[in-house]
Amino acid sequence: MGPSAAVAEVRHAVRTCLSDLPAGELVLAACSGGADSLALAAALAFVAPRAGLRGGGVTVDHGLQEGSAERAADVAELLGKLGLDPVHSIKVTVGEGAGPEAAARAARYAALDRTARAASAGAVLLGHTLDDQAETVLLGLARGSGARSLAGMPERRDPYRRPLLGLRRVTAAAACAELGLRPWQDPHNSDVRYARARVRHQALPALEEALGPGVAEALARSARQLRADTDCLDDLAFAESGQLGDRPAGIDIERLAALPDAIRTRVLRDAALTAGCPPGALTAEHVGRIGALVTDWHGQRWVDLPGRVRAGRRDGKVWFTSSGPAR
Repeated sequence: MGPSAAVAEVRHAVRTCLSDLPAGELVLAACSGGADSLALAAALAFVAPRAGLRGGGVTVDHGLQEGSAERAADVAELLGKLGLDPVHSIKVTVGEGAGPEAAARAARYAALDRTARAASAGAVLLGHTLDDQAETVLLGLARGSGARSLAGMPERRDPYRRPLLGLRRVTAAAACAELGLRPWQDPHNSDVRYARARVRHQALPALEEALGPGVAEALARSARQLRADTDCLDDLAFAESGQLGDRPAGIDIERLAALPDAIRTRVLRDAALTAGCPPGALTAEHVGRIGALVTDWHGQRWVDLPGRVRAGRRDGKVWFTSSGPAR
């Protein structure tokens, strides 16, 4: 008897995602023990050897909940039983940030980055689904975060790949049930003190009730369309940045002023990141204040940015200086 429709869908998504990797490449599945990432890990364990790849796993213990170390050990053991090898269990310290969710996410990705480099992994698979994408878009819309945020999560950004981004969360849960896997239910996912939990359990259901079914799919579809547009604008801005000369020498105001707004803001954002601003802390408001040095200049002082970076205007140029650690 063949696999259920849900299991087959998840395996097909993983197989398609990995089709460009060379034989023998190591692929790691990031797994929290939840249904999405557990279904992903099980699919990788099935697909990898049949595709000539090596499948491994990694789980991250954020240390934010009682018993998290034991749970991470249980997840690592389960990944090994699925047939993944090597399996990494990483303990991280969550620092302060814009909020607990953002701080935990930053610590998690830093750990995944280190693990992927140390293991020479060709890809790290993440278990985000279409529902996660819809929630991300809705959060970005509510925060007024701009087109890049509304474009949601990319299917690929080295070394990360999201095979399940086109599948619903219920498909991953059904796959786990069919395979006899018992996912861990993260209490944070239902804690409405967190913005994403409120979107998941309150905002999206309310939209579905008011507008009819298909809201999540429509939001994910909008994200795909916006990502194509924003990627194109990013490429144009990257090309323009190359024409603006060496950043330590400042960026010419006249050339910046002549650029379309969509390109200019991207050039300035890239310059701020290059100067040392942490990507997760640099907001559209910050970039807008830098842009005002070009388009709304009336003698205002410099702009203080995250990461101890400062942007200012003098001698017909925008300058970025940093008092933080060298990047």
